[in-house]
Amino acid sequence: MYHQNYDPFHNVFLSTLVAALPILVLLYFIALHPNRDKQGVKHLGITAPLAAFFGVITAFLVSCIAFGMPFPSAFSAFAYGSMAGFLGIIWIVLGAMFLYTMTVITGQFEIVKDSIIHISFDRRLQCVLIAFSFGAIIEGTSGFGTPVAIAGAVMVGLGFRPFQSAVLNLLANTAPVAWGAIGTPIVTLAAVSGLDEVTISAMAGKELPWVSVLVPFWLIAAFVKMEGGTWKQVFEVWPATLCAGLSFALMQFYASSSPELHLMTDVVAGVFSVICTALFLRFVWHPKTRFLLKEEREALEKAGKSSATATTDATDWKYPHTVGQTVYAWIPWSILIICCAVWGMPVWKTYLNNLFAGIKFSTSLLGTPFGGTLSLPIWDLPSLHNMVQRVPPVAPLNAKPEAARFAINWLSAAGTGVFTAAVLTGLVLKLNVSQWGEAIVRTAKRMVIPVLVIGQVLGLGFLTRYAGTDAVLGLAFTNAGWFYPFFAAYLGWLGVFLTGSDTASNALFGSLQRITAQQLGLNEILIVATNSTGGVMGKMIDAQSIMVACAACYDDPKERSYALGPIFRTVFWHSLAGGAVIGIIAMLFAYVFPGHIPIPPLVK
Repeated sequence: MYHQNYDPFHNVFLSTLVAALPILVLLYFIALHPNRDKQGVKHLGITAPLAAFFGVITAFLVSCIAFGMPFPSAFSAFAYGSMAGFLGIIWIVLGAMFLYTMTVITGQFEIVKDSIIHISFDRRLQCVLIAFSFGAIIEGTSGFGTPVAIAGAVMVGLGFRPFQSAVLNLLANTAPVAWGAIGTPIVTLAAVSGLDEVTISAMAGKELPWVSVLVPFWLIAAFVKMEGGTWKQVFEVWPATLCAGLSFALMQFYASSSPELHLMTDVVAGVFSVICTALFLRFVWHPKTRFLLKEEREALEKAGKSSATATTDATDWKYPHTVGQTVYAWIPWSILIICCAVWGMPVWKTYLNNLFAGIKFSTSLLGTPFGGTLSLPIWDLPSLHNMVQRVPPVAPLNAKPEAARFAINWLSAAGTGVFTAAVLTGLVLKLNVSQWGEAIVRTAKRMVIPVLVIGQVLGLGFLTRYAGTDAVLGLAFTNAGWFYPFFAAYLGWLGVFLTGSDTASNALFGSLQRITAQQLGLNEILIVATNSTGGVMGKMIDAQSIMVACAACYDDPKERSYALGPIFRTVFWHSLAGGAVIGIIAMLFAYVFPGHIPIPPLVK
């Protein structure tokens, strides 16, 4: 039995510094290490797979040598993370990219592009509609990087640069994350903290709407500045930006506190935002001039035309497709949303997990039990399952040993729903044998590097969790006293950065947040919910999300392998600022508006 030690050097500062080494090494090699490629071009940051490898090696050294974790347990934890990452994240992104590739091969994506352009000719508003509103719908149905992949690919198809598309979608995929994949983060947080699920959701629904109003403005400002625009051009579209953000925020606030809708908060808020914004632009208001990409403005200038006079009047551009063609082109994306929504339903998950319950087996794999049913095999990880003990103050005194059972939910996994949508799309679009083959090959080539990186980084995340180094970093935040609500947001932020998932961060720190709140006399609902709301801002800097964005946005493998560092350096400060915004909101609820914190049903 390995008992976690949160101060192996009997010096809190030194123990914390050593625990942080794997993260510091990973960040250094991703974003700062100077090197030249084979062509002699200088880069800051090495290729993503190699950077992840160095982070993993450091994590093994810290876990096994500094913290005393047995190597077999450490290796098992890393393997567990990599396998769970494939089933939980890589499987989803593979299916999403497979579907997208099909629409490109068949030409249907061109019609989707034209239909989006017809909603708004302005590039600023296209960013909001696609990255924010449409991305929120995808986040609500499947989560785990899918919205970054899908919306990123759509934006690249519309002419946005790969780097730009990746950064903007990472920025946009923040406010909706707490209810991703049919509310999985909230469900997990309620389970590990022992607090009421709807009450936690309602608290998150009081914190995040303020961010939801802010994010579209933030998004447009980042985009316009990337394109060499001015602050005047940022605020030229404020009515539509406010419409998109406010409509999303109002529905997010309402749905998050509803027992019937709280798990579908992102889906209903995203759909409501898209409809309200589209109708607003169509019938109420649209900008007098449209903001174009730098390349488009330069092309107009070469042709002797002024980009400043490019109007948004529909008479400037005739829509070339019929209603039937447009509906047909959007069928794949409708199928994707429906399948993800169905696969996110607890009743459907239970049905699939029990589908082959009558076919049972029991054997061993590497000396530990491997059995269950055909639809839900379970493997107890060797040298890890019930072999790691968390101790106070991270866990209660009577806490059970950490379980490490890999449930292979191959039927009920969200990725299976996405792949089902991809297969149905292929049938609806009537792909021939050659097109099926081309879609498979193109998707496989595109995903090689992202799979390597995501597998390593998720393995690293699980290793830090079972070694206890993540808890050491988390405990560093608990010494903030009355200022703790602010740092509670950054604890969730850290958890998402370490694990790549708001769900995993909630599982990691949810209990610690409640224990700390009790010790400091703070409201448990607020502090626990802030773990999730602060975590959403860490989503844009975790290596898995960035690699998903790279896979979706970059066609060139070489550009893709070096893109991780520049993207991370760009979004890091946005992420840090976003965490501060959540922290300030949490402080206001804690000390200025405590009466607005929801009360759990049993307390009433």
